[in-house]
Amino acid sequence: MGLGTFVSHAQNDTINNKSNEQVDEQINQNIELLSEQMQSEDGDLTNLTEAWTYYKNHPLNLNRARREELTDLLILTDIQINNLLKHREKNGYLISIYELQSIDGFDLNTIKKITPFVYVSDNFNSAFFSTKEMFKDGKHEFVTRFQRILEPQAGYNVSDSIKNIKPNSYYLGSPNRIFARYSFQYNNNVSFVLAGEKDAGEEFHIGGSKIDSIPLNDGTGQKRAEYRQIKGFDFYSGHIAVRNIKFIKTLVVGDYQATFGQGLTLWQGFGFGKSASSMSIKRSATGIKPYRSFDENRFFRGAAGTFRIKDFELTGLASFKKLDANATIADTSESGEIDVVGISSLEISGIHNTNSLMQDKGIINQTVLGGNLAYNKRNLHVAVTGQNMNLSAELIKSPSIYNKFDYQGKSNFVGGLDYNYVFKNANLFGEYSVSSSGGKAFCQGLIVALDPKLTFAAHYRNFDKNFQNLFGNAVSENTLPQNEKSIYLGMEAKLFKSLTLSIYMDQYKFSWLKSTASAPSSGRDIFTQLNYTPTKKIDMYFRFRHRTKFVNSTEYNFYDYLEPYVQYNYRYNLSAQITPDIKFKSRIEYTHIDRSSEPDEDGVAFVQDLIYKKMKFPFTFTLRYAVFDTKSFNSRVYAYENDVLYSYSVPALYNKGQRAYFIVNWDITRNLEIWVRVASTIYDNQAIQSEGSLNEIQSEHKTELKLQARLKF
Repeated sequence: MGLGTFVSHAQNDTINNKSNEQVDEQINQNIELLSEQMQSEDGDLTNLTEAWTYYKNHPLNLNRARREELTDLLILTDIQINNLLKHREKNGYLISIYELQSIDGFDLNTIKKITPFVYVSDNFNSAFFSTKEMFKDGKHEFVTRFQRILEPQAGYNVSDSIKNIKPNSYYLGSPNRIFARYSFQYNNNVSFVLAGEKDAGEEFHIGGSKIDSIPLNDGTGQKRAEYRQIKGFDFYSGHIAVRNIKFIKTLVVGDYQATFGQGLTLWQGFGFGKSASSMSIKRSATGIKPYRSFDENRFFRGAAGTFRIKDFELTGLASFKKLDANATIADTSESGEIDVVGISSLEISGIHNTNSLMQDKGIINQTVLGGNLAYNKRNLHVAVTGQNMNLSAELIKSPSIYNKFDYQGKSNFVGGLDYNYVFKNANLFGEYSVSSSGGKAFCQGLIVALDPKLTFAAHYRNFDKNFQNLFGNAVSENTLPQNEKSIYLGMEAKLFKSLTLSIYMDQYKFSWLKSTASAPSSGRDIFTQLNYTPTKKIDMYFRFRHRTKFVNSTEYNFYDYLEPYVQYNYRYNLSAQITPDIKFKSRIEYTHIDRSSEPDEDGVAFVQDLIYKKMKFPFTFTLRYAVFDTKSFNSRVYAYENDVLYSYSVPALYNKGQRAYFIVNWDITRNLEIWVRVASTIYDNQAIQSEGSLNEIQSEHKTELKLQARLKF
């Protein structure tokens, strides 16, 4: 190891802990805002953050890193990446990571953020792939997790007499949620994953018949049908992938995701959008990416590859998988099998724990063929993308005025053009897309670093009401890029060395009806966050967010009319390193809902975290205590929670009560670690939870236990 390498690693070690905390906090805030938009408390966001997990353990050599690898970090802007590559080309290899300060766009704060994921060295690994080296130096990992609600739930304690009368009034399996995953990784070149998952209430059973006939025991001799899981886990996933080997950029067989452009034509999976950093309005597409998560819908299954030919990249993908759906029209074939020819909707929960959900499981087929051709030349990227989807049954939605322009049918083609251009300190990007319905979607963005301390962002989007794409996931208010027009303006200013201000305003309107608005409507989202870091041990921010939208009135009227729905959020967050081993985090958040047809609502939450981690001590302890008081679910407060590795939890705190959790992470050896997490919510004004549902709990408290183990070898 050369002297430059040694000095660089030593410098990295001195700031890695603080840098990790900064990046983790940024990730946490983005996940929190994304969960709030999705209204999901435990969405599987592993694929969004796996790059950080990987590069923490396999840092990038800045003297060798490719553009796409630097983009993977989701920390650097295209302007910064372009300036770094130009500097490397003009001046040769970096000697120290702090040499980055001489490059436009890199201040000390940015350098600290990327430090956990990069290093500087003039010693390069071999550029040639070796099978012998792969088996020698490849890393194996096995992760298994057990999870369950400890209190009895109504769906697990149902008598046979009730089951006979109501075949969907009970869960088929145990309340345990279990997953196991084996993975093999060799650098960033080869990966192999095989995983299985069983959700709470799903059955784990091997062999037998798919449908079990159970006597009613009422003397009639009749039987009831009960659906069985006969292949062990309810969901399996896996892939074999190679990357960056000669002309192969990526090649995957199995499960994968595809993200291109700004998400209008093809983006399978989640993506960060409006967040605490106004610069994140630009989507960073990664192309073909192996799939490691447990979301049972947001992925493709088949084969895909991206190949480099000089300045061009050619991608082809093919996917074939079964989908859950609600059947409305079915034929019986000559062999007696039921052939579904019409469906009313696609099921995306991925849960199969009742008879009705098992009946909907995998009843139709989906085939997707697609491709992308991209030209990349230094600061210019231009690409065309196309994808065609076919369903084995026709999607026919229940007729309604608001869904008149939604996708229906058996097939759909979407094609688009995306572009990205960096000129000095300006980044222009956008995408234009059209669907077979004739609907068009367009977005155009601009990020300009007006000064090392001031960055400005603007984004315009215009999605026709009849633009139809089930694989679209652009920055928008709606779930799909459809029926929306907006102008977004954002700014990030470093006012002083320790003070940063982030602001954005998003003004949008919907030209057609929505399920919650029986007339064209509009809305506004204003976000302000002030970050203050007076010392290396103290970090705090104050956030204000104001959202206005128009929804149907709740008053009893013969005709619906729109009324403004206004929400205010105020948050103060403090993080302090009390000692080298103890970290203290506090948050107070207040929300106010103003709606003319209903009384105003207020919600407040106070959250306190304590984290104990001592260097060279095998245990890490994390403790949270939260108190909340809200009028209803409308005035809920979302709070990101620490969890076991590869798991995310962002519960919505509502009604009145307390929530606490405790996590122990034990590094038993260098290769074996376990997690124990116990989280409990106690309500002051609820003696019964989820009343009337299969999840009903006859108690004022709800407790969840998670156990996880990871073995590396």
